[in-house]
Amino acid sequence: MVNEKTMKDVNIIIGKNQMTDKSVIIETEREKLAEALPEIITEHVPGQKSQELLDRRNAAIPKALCGKTYPICIKQGAGAMFEDLDGNKFLDWVGGVGVLNIGYSHPEVIKAVKKQTEKYFHTIFNVYVHDGYVALAEKLNEIMPCKGDVKKTYFANSGAECDENAIKIAKAYTKRSGVICFTGAFHGRTNLTMALTAKKCYAVGMGPFPSDIYRAPYPYLYRAPKGFTNEEAIQYYIDELNKVFDEGAPANEIACMLVEPLQGEGGFIPAPIEWVKAVRKICDDNGILMIADEVQCGNCRTGKYFASEYWKEAGAAPDIITTAKSVGGGLPISAITARAEVMDAAPAGTIGGTFCGNPLSCASGLAVMDVMKKEKFDEKAMHIGKVITEKYKELQKKYTVIGDIRGLGAMIGIEFVKDQETKEPATELVAKLIDNAIQKGLLLESCGTASNTIRFLAPLTITDKQIEKGIEIFEESLKEALE
Repeated sequence: MVNEKTMKDVNIIIGKNQMTDKSVIIETEREKLAEALPEIITEHVPGQKSQELLDRRNAAIPKALCGKTYPICIKQGAGAMFEDLDGNKFLDWVGGVGVLNIGYSHPEVIKAVKKQTEKYFHTIFNVYVHDGYVALAEKLNEIMPCKGDVKKTYFANSGAECDENAIKIAKAYTKRSGVICFTGAFHGRTNLTMALTAKKCYAVGMGPFPSDIYRAPYPYLYRAPKGFTNEEAIQYYIDELNKVFDEGAPANEIACMLVEPLQGEGGFIPAPIEWVKAVRKICDDNGILMIADEVQCGNCRTGKYFASEYWKEAGAAPDIITTAKSVGGGLPISAITARAEVMDAAPAGTIGGTFCGNPLSCASGLAVMDVMKKEKFDEKAMHIGKVITEKYKELQKKYTVIGDIRGLGAMIGIEFVKDQETKEPATELVAKLIDNAIQKGLLLESCGTASNTIRFLAPLTITDKQIEKGIEIFEESLKEALE
């Protein structure tokens, strides 16, 4: 006779087996999606189910978050692919705007986060310590290519937060208030970072903004003064930076310069190494801290774990590095790293926050770093970037509207112009190209002050077959946009 305890044990075993079977099915579906190619099965995008959710969104969410460019509602994602509510499959060349370098749902990251959820979801680190925060900080201290032998790291939640915190640190260390930023910059949407961000559509009606912020021209060599060689252009940009000390604020009042090693929103523009070296010298000569904003370009995207490694190799390592986006593989976390004497200058109470260094985000961050190192994501980025650049250059020979191709690793920009001589931005063409590509299963996004550059930020898990199909769709969509 089967007693009640035996039946309970049997039910538990059956339940566990069912959960295991379900997990296997989900994993199999994930693996299939990660290897899939774009496929649109509805008459158009969005399909009916997606449109229903979009309608609900429009009714419940502020208009500022309800644009019409991307009529897509995700159901599930894997690798560089995602499926919408209607069963359409899309190849993602946006990657959450640089968040998904490791892909949509890496099994090891899922496992690490699940394991942490079984322990606890939250601590406030300022009050009581958890191991994940310390372990992730230790690992970042080992690899961050900023100045100093002994480094320290602390965490915030977003790119804007880590940039704002880096400026806090710079002000605390230098006892100065001035900040220099650059044309084309994007640093966030907080009050301070909106002031730092160059493209003012991100700050409409949001002033007044903080004072003591000064802007210098970023070295955009493709659009340097006409007739300049690259060497002359770099010197021009250096001279323009030095003018800030005469026309903006004296050098001895500047706490820091905030630079993106490769501008994101500004148009995917790499900072020339010779210019970086000159900026490093200007900072050293004047007691100014150099901050590298690696929110978008960090975490193996450029072929190095951090783009500042290129700077360090040239003898121009930054003082502070900020990074976010792909640090947590999709969970919100950002990091600020500098040498110990700089970091320890912050007075107690001026840094930290309720969710900063959340245990789930730290668990994800540790798993992401482990996978990226083990699977050599920096090398993946170099391979992907080489293939994409070669494909883009082939297109450039066929289409005169392609003005420039630039980038580092797998962070590539392709700029479109109406005329290669005048370089007038082809903004409308790019908008049509994006719309056409969506209808064929390829997700693209523009950047640049005139929104005439397409950014390549596909997850570094993208396959060669997916790249081939993506380029095919890209060209088809461009042809249609030119008709």
